[in-house]
Amino acid sequence: MDKNMKPSIAGLIMTPLKQIGDERGAVLHLLRSDDANFKGFGECYCSETLPGAVKAWKRHKVQTQNLAVPSGQLRLVVFDDREGSPSKGKLEVVDLGRPDNYVRVSIPPGLWYGFSTRGEVPALIVNCADQPHDPDESERLPENDPHIPYRWRDHKRGGL
Repeated sequence: MDKNMKPSIAGLIMTPLKQIGDERGAVLHLLRSDDANFKGFGECYCSETLPGAVKAWKRHKVQTQNLAVPSGQLRLVVFDDREGSPSKGKLEVVDLGRPDNYVRVSIPPGLWYGFSTRGEVPALIVNCADQPHDPDESERLPENDPHIPYRWRDHKRGGL
């Protein structure tokens, strides 16, 4: 990832992450309590996404997501429909995963996001959220909702 890359969506942060590797494997950093973007700890979990699967769309009202892909390749799409946002109507599409783009994507509340595996092996996404999971705190839309200007099926044909 270009270390100077700035997302087009206000509040969305992409941070290159450290990979410390040797002949035995690697240590993959995700988030430290002294990171500038650390807002607090709520929970940390992994989500596996199988080839061809789409997990979209979700939006949190309070929770900040801190996502990284330590295994496999994943396409992450973020959409801003927040009233008053300087980036309202913008869409951010980023391909994540090692070795080419191991970054943490911090998604603030109010943004829609979804993801799909790229390639033929499952992808593992790690989320270190700043709040514990609360099912009443988030909203969902179907993957093909016309409100969001992104069509997963179009991108699957192109290598997803």
